[in-house]
Amino acid sequence: MPLSAHAAAFAQLALANVTREYPNFPAHLVTSADEQLEPRLLHPAFYGAYDWHSSVHMHWLLVRLLRRHGGTPALPDTETVVAVLDRHLTPANLAAEAAYLRDRPSFERPYGWAWLLALAAECRAHGGAEGERWTTALRPAVDAVDGLLAGWLPRATYPVRHGNHPNSAFALSLALDSGELSDGTGRAVRERLLSWFADDHDAPAHWEPSGQDFLSPALTEADAMRRVLAPERLAAWLDRFLPGLGAGAPCALLEVPVVSDHADPQIGHLLGLTLSRAAALRSLAEALPDGAVRTRLAEAAAAHLTAGMPAVERGDFTTDHWLATFAALALDPPAPAQPRH
Repeated sequence: MPLSAHAAAFAQLALANVTREYPNFPAHLVTSADEQLEPRLLHPAFYGAYDWHSSVHMHWLLVRLLRRHGGTPALPDTETVVAVLDRHLTPANLAAEAAYLRDRPSFERPYGWAWLLALAAECRAHGGAEGERWTTALRPAVDAVDGLLAGWLPRATYPVRHGNHPNSAFALSLALDSGELSDGTGRAVRERLLSWFADDHDAPAHWEPSGQDFLSPALTEADAMRRVLAPERLAAWLDRFLPGLGAGAPCALLEVPVVSDHADPQIGHLLGLTLSRAAALRSLAEALPDGAVRTRLAEAAAAHLTAGMPAVERGDFTTDHWLATFAALALDPPAPAQPRH
């Protein structure tokens, strides 16, 4: 099931959402009756798609589709995509976004930060005149996130492990994959992942999922360790972390979640869990040696992907504003990028 088969539909979803200002959930702390609160004023680049992080990663999706399939029959309307990106990813707009981030150092930490780094990496990989101007425009915001991340990590004594936006493992994995971190911040991310997770064992996988997860706490952690451990060390770590996998014991992480109400904004998160699990299971399987564990993970990844894909194009804003990004991650996971510094 290639991403190309969904490129045109996903692009239309993303275009509709990044340009849709309302409804909007700004996560903005109002400190004065004089503040101007219109989304376009607060976030001139990322005002759409309901919330800031969804807008950022829907922009990422557009650039990913353009880079992979622009100019092919899979994505014939590249002009509209480029026009929207040019309208949003301007130096002035991104300078305003960078200033907002610096002024509010806990805003979108770390999930939205990581998606901004991923967007910058995708623009850089796209290349050409388009990619260069978007990358240049994004640089102040990328530098702001790099500095914020470097300042936060020494104070982040414990990871956030639950399956929602503040999850530490998912965000830091995405940040590492981007290649947009400075050398010092990249080292700090790797060191923190190891300090948080290297000694973990016997994960309580039977507790998953929680009722509104869109990330798996156990699988995001394992997938983060994939970034920082050599393959043989990863296999040994996974044997300690999920000891029943090799023996064929039942594992809740491999079972497709039941989603009782697709339209409920919280229960519907489980649709994202289905797709984020598919991405993590696939990436972990590909990183492991041939054997029973690799086979089980790959089979579970395929089952999750098959179950999750029909929900992506439902025409319901509850899921339309974000779910296609996670489908793209499952269909076409990003390879670790070369650092830009």
